[in-house]
Amino acid sequence: MTGGAGFLGGFVLDGLKRRGCRQILVPRIEEYDLVRMSDIERMYDDMRPDVVIHLAAVVGGIGANREHPGEFFYKNLMMGVQLIEQGRLRGIEKFVAIGTVCAYPKFTPVPFQEDSLWDGYPEETNAPYGLAKKMLLVQSQAYRQEYGFNSIFLLPVNLYGPGDNFDPASSHVIPAMIKKCVDAVDRGEATIECWGTGSASREFIYAADAAEGILLATEHYNKPEAVNIGSGFEITIRDLVDKIANLTGFAGEIRWDNSKPDGQPRRCLDVSRARDEFGFTARTGFDEGLKATVEWYRANRKRLFA
Repeated sequence: MTGGAGFLGGFVLDGLKRRGCRQILVPRIEEYDLVRMSDIERMYDDMRPDVVIHLAAVVGGIGANREHPGEFFYKNLMMGVQLIEQGRLRGIEKFVAIGTVCAYPKFTPVPFQEDSLWDGYPEETNAPYGLAKKMLLVQSQAYRQEYGFNSIFLLPVNLYGPGDNFDPASSHVIPAMIKKCVDAVDRGEATIECWGTGSASREFIYAADAAEGILLATEHYNKPEAVNIGSGFEITIRDLVDKIANLTGFAGEIRWDNSKPDGQPRRCLDVSRARDEFGFTARTGFDEGLKATVEWYRANRKRLFA
């Protein structure tokens, strides 16, 4: 499993262990640079996997995507394309490619249905990342058609939960806002600043739920069509920030910087295919998950930013 040392990877590892999996191999970046073909070949030679779950990715929020579009495109594309090709050449049983909600067109009818993936260009700030990931769907379908290679493609929506990335330079909106609010409370600050207008909407899935969806698909789904992994829940960024402020005890002013981008106008997935094909439904309520994430950050922030 690539990316096993990452945020989502930890939850997937836990799920595999609960299922009794004994041979779980995680290539570490210190040993294998999965952007390089020679390292991918060496990883396959050393580990000889039967199934590959490809979670590794170079990711970040809107700011990181705007600053590193070339890096995000190249590294995500090369990791995925080469891992799939080497998996095919070695005859592995199954490849599970993890895509991104950023692959959807900027103006996708809500809720996003998988069949709408090709109905327009992705939102500009994260299009390079989204398109690099979407190419793994094309490759998976092409390899299934020509070689009979069993590669599936999953589309998780925005993740959150304990253990998330709280680095302001690269974090997504939930950990970024939790950190801002908690830090403002600790410092006695009267204001925080948020990007955009707050009018954009997002769907979020608790990372442990997303991991369970990925594992159910790994066990039971073997078709070419992409599958959304989400909660089917939508909230505006303004309402999200208000929730986080309430949970963290921040009672000051929230200032919106309209010069910064909102990103994609709306995100909410149709989650019926995952339910129908392999019985997946997200179980963690949003308020419950947010509370657990805030508590985790409070308990770990000194270690994270020592």
